[in-house]
Order: sequence, then structure tokens, then C-alpha cells
Amino acid sequence: MTPSADRTDTVTNNSATFLMTNMIPQAPDNNQGPWADLEDYSRDLVNQGKELYIISGSYGSGGTGSNGGASSIASGRVTVPDRTWKVIVVLDSPGNASSVTTSTRVIAVNMPNEQGIRYDDWRSYRVSVDSIESATGYDLLSNVSSSIQSVIEARVDNQ
Repeated sequence: MTPSADRTDTVTNNSATFLMTNMIPQAPDNNQGPWADLEDYSRDLVNQGKELYIISGSYGSGGTGSNGGASSIASGRVTVPDRTWKVIVVLDSPGNASSVTTSTRVIAVNMPNEQGIRYDDWRSYRVSVDSIESATGYDLLSNVSSSIQSVIEARVDNQ
């Protein structure tokens, strides 16, 4: 789910964004609306000198695209998710998991994969990392110390 525009330093890196491991069936209004706006906002943060660590994915079944609703495509071989999510850890300077503190900004969003949301503000889909973990079963930010993780994963971004 890494956009091609974010991997232009080499042909190899850009080509990797077109592999099936980087794709999901995404509703045009999601992909070209609030999801794209969040990608633009992320680029703005990088242009301000921030370093971002981004994890994204999808879950559920039964998204609604321009051809209507579907649980799967490609003769049932590809699930059409009904939700897309992204977690962005924002560091003020280059760092790693040990650079994350309880005041580190973490942006988490959980968006419906459906038509009709093109003009929604991505900020209206902000949630806690904990809620995404609950929905997906993943343990995100697991390299961050558990005492810090429990604080930043419970918080909903409001900046």
C-alpha cells in the first residue's frame, strides 16, 4: 500500500510498489479521497524534516467499489476488504524504536473501503492503535517498550 510517488529514488524501488504484495482492492473514493489526502499530509511531514514509520493494511470482507459491492474478486482468490487502516509514527529526527517516547505523535486511521467518502476529511477516521490491533489481531509497534507502547497506542491523535 506504499504509493509509487513515495518510491522514486530508483527504478527498482518504484517497481516494487506494483507487486501484488503492495496492493489491495481499494474503492476509488477511498483511494482518491481521504487515503490520498493522508498520503499528501504524510509527505508534508517529511518535507518538514520529520521521519515517518508507516504500517498499513486492510481487514474484513465486502468493500464497495465503482462496480458495486464484492467480498472477493478474481474467482474468489482475492478478498475485497471492507476496511483500510494506517499507522504513522512521526519522529522529529531520524531514529528507531528506542527514539519513541510517550510524547511521540502516532497517527492511526481506520477507513471504510467504500464509495461515497471521497470528500471526507481523513482526520474524521482517526482512531487509536489499540482499536486497529483489536480489529486485526496484530501487535503493532511491538519493538517499542511496553510501557511506552501502552500510552501511545491508547491515544487518538488530535493534531
